[in-house]
Amino acid sequence: MTIQLYNTLTRQKEPFAPVDDTNVRMYVCGPTVYDFAHIGNARPAVVFDVLFRLLRHVYGAKHVTYVRNITDVDDKINARAKRDFPDLPLNEAIAKVTAKTADQYHADLAALGCLEPSHEPRATQHIAGMVAMIETLIEKGHAYVADGQEGREVLFNTASMAAYGELSKRKLDEQKAGARIAVDEHKKNPGDFVLWKLSDPDEPGWESPWGRGRPGWHIECSVMSAHHLGTTFDIHGGGLDLIFPHHENEIAQSCCAHGTQRMANVWMHNGFVQVEGRKMSKSEGNFVTIHDVLHTDKVGGRTWPGEVVRLALLMTHYGEPLDFSVKRLEEAENLWQRWASFVMHGPSLLSVDVEGKPLTEVWQDGGVISQQAIDLFEDDLDFSALIKVFSDRVSNGTAEDRTDLALDLEALGLITPNKIAATLGLVAGDFIAELIPTVGLVQSAYANGNLASASVEIAKLDAAGVEFEFDPFGMMILTPGDESEPSINARIQERLTLIADKNWAEADRIRDELLEQGIQLQDYKDPDTGERKTKWEVKR
Repeated sequence: MTIQLYNTLTRQKEPFAPVDDTNVRMYVCGPTVYDFAHIGNARPAVVFDVLFRLLRHVYGAKHVTYVRNITDVDDKINARAKRDFPDLPLNEAIAKVTAKTADQYHADLAALGCLEPSHEPRATQHIAGMVAMIETLIEKGHAYVADGQEGREVLFNTASMAAYGELSKRKLDEQKAGARIAVDEHKKNPGDFVLWKLSDPDEPGWESPWGRGRPGWHIECSVMSAHHLGTTFDIHGGGLDLIFPHHENEIAQSCCAHGTQRMANVWMHNGFVQVEGRKMSKSEGNFVTIHDVLHTDKVGGRTWPGEVVRLALLMTHYGEPLDFSVKRLEEAENLWQRWASFVMHGPSLLSVDVEGKPLTEVWQDGGVISQQAIDLFEDDLDFSALIKVFSDRVSNGTAEDRTDLALDLEALGLITPNKIAATLGLVAGDFIAELIPTVGLVQSAYANGNLASASVEIAKLDAAGVEFEFDPFGMMILTPGDESEPSINARIQERLTLIADKNWAEADRIRDELLEQGIQLQDYKDPDTGERKTKWEVKR
């Protein structure tokens, strides 16, 4: 079966045919790093991460290039820097804001199971390319210099492109300026948009033929995509809100500068995200960041695992509106726990061969998606059909179903190999390495209801001084011996120092690294002093 994708440009689902199947290329608009990413930003990151994974499986990981940019020059960034660091020179303040926000974005997406893109260019790395493209647009009659209210600007002439509006299906005479553009008398047409504008002395700026200034919003993605993917590539993705003006204006700039008919052949857009049935906004009091969901009690009075949040974002088809709610998270958690419990209980998966390789080697090579999942998922990323397949596998309960589910959950970013292995006792720390087989046998015996065999193995753990209990889902929680404590405690103390310094991104990175090793942290307040403290346990 051929991958079928809904193309916003043609308003229909079409077979996907890459320009070059040895170099499949996808560009997705990334964040503007002035604030922590909200849950609406998480949806395209997760959706296109899944598509990236599917393309890698179908065409080979070496033959797929995924570019997701970071916008690090923007008036919103300037405003946030002035607000948060009023005593610093603006450029220094901007550097602090963008570094902190970008680090948090990376930590958030890692927790959601997103792979790193092939390239993650920053707008400030491509200013020279933007100046060059603007010069080309002026030379070809598609742009002009005008004196606006804030000084000299270079504007794109929308009337110069006959096909302008093809993506959004808006007629030129109906166009209104984009949200970041002020309609003014210096524009030839109301829909003309800024390519370059002058900067005040204290604002970020770069030298150009039109004076020291900075780029407009849209020119950035045109230049970064062309640099990494060429003038015409396969897929351009982003949220539905970007169709107009951002993506429409990207197409105008790129096609007019390069003399091409298309910038990208397929345009994909995910639907809007609401929170508890209402449009998300700070004024509504329901503005939720990814960090809020993962690390605070703002949503439902508790934190939520990254895998559960990822599943909640995928349960509704990517093109449809999504209501992000506590009920949706609870539904996702129930599904995920049922699937994970099935995968992580029973005989060791290390004994399973997939395509002639041990399962751990398959994971190390990037994983594999079962053919049953591919057949469904190739139909415009139909995840709802996969939910039924995954649940049916648990009901069937065969060894093959268990292996297939483990492969698919890992390949789609819904569970990590380390988490599967840690739960089975396969990658515990060195302090417990000799007990790995015993832990696996205990898990297996309990899963099969063989309490007598479990008791024999538990006696071995008791003799080794290993304390443990079972959580409500049958997962073993072990308390390690003293051998591992110094290094873990040192990492915990380092994290507490970072928290005190409000360096949340680095603190989260340490927590996530320990979790990958099977060490789960739990913060609490000292009942006497109110001081933040942390305890830990080994989670299997």
